[in-house]
Amino acid sequence: MIGHLRAEGPTVGRYLEPIRAGGAVLWRERGGNREVVLIRRPRHGDWTLPKGKLKNGEHPIIGAVREVEEETGMTPLLGRRLPCGNYLKDGWPKQVEWWVATPERPGAEVDHPSDDEVDLVEWVPIERARERLTYRHDVRVLDDFGSGPARTFPIVLLRHTSAGDKRSWQGSDLLRPLDEAGRADALALSPVLGAYGRLRVISSAAARCMESLLAYSVEYDVPMRTERAFTVGSEGEGYEVEKAKEVFAGLIREGRPTVVCTHGELVPDLMTEALARLGAPLTQQCGLRKGAFWVLHVSDDGEPAGVERHGPRG
Repeated sequence: MIGHLRAEGPTVGRYLEPIRAGGAVLWRERGGNREVVLIRRPRHGDWTLPKGKLKNGEHPIIGAVREVEEETGMTPLLGRRLPCGNYLKDGWPKQVEWWVATPERPGAEVDHPSDDEVDLVEWVPIERARERLTYRHDVRVLDDFGSGPARTFPIVLLRHTSAGDKRSWQGSDLLRPLDEAGRADALALSPVLGAYGRLRVISSAAARCMESLLAYSVEYDVPMRTERAFTVGSEGEGYEVEKAKEVFAGLIREGRPTVVCTHGELVPDLMTEALARLGAPLTQQCGLRKGAFWVLHVSDDGEPAGVERHGPRG
């Protein structure tokens, strides 16, 4: 979390919670040129990138997708995450979460009616967009976009959601289901994962892992495959770390957008292995709490393009 800014004037000594927002650099290739979407806001008389304030309690991924869709008429599929934007808006700190994105429908043209919020939406070549943008902080976002690969694929590593206390479960631990909180988080995860499109779904064979991805699998009509290498039995039995790492590395090499759901015991090993194989710097903490996930963004040539971590509700 980015540090809060100290207020001036009558609120000296207090810290202001930043206004939280989300947006995306929506791009496409056309005629050999790369274009991005800009919007014009009549009330401000400016040209900017599509973004907007998050609703209370809204996941930043959900908020970014919603705002881009509302302002452009196009549903974005998220790619790599860009650095957060931080600036003052009318004297108040504002924090914007940015992603690279492409339209869900390739070749989509602008189909957004003019309204009081946005009266023009245009695809603009990048160099022209830099000149047209009103704000320096938007130009920086565009420069961040240009500093890395535009086209990437995501590998999502998810720890299953809450499944209660295994000590109180009678029977095989493989059959232990999600509890009420876990089922609610699994439902909340579905649209969050959906922001990355239709991912190949691979799960541990444990019921709690499969149930964590069931809502997403059904809603996005993607079949689920179980993988023994990612399955942990009772008392940590039934899995081999080296085998699991080998299988996970193979999934990355295949270059397909994928989500893998497994157990807390395996997450640090799989994440460390993936970062090492991609030549990316290791994080200090690779573990995840239940229901949280890592997203590895990998370029088409197999190079690391970004890493981000989220919970089911932000």
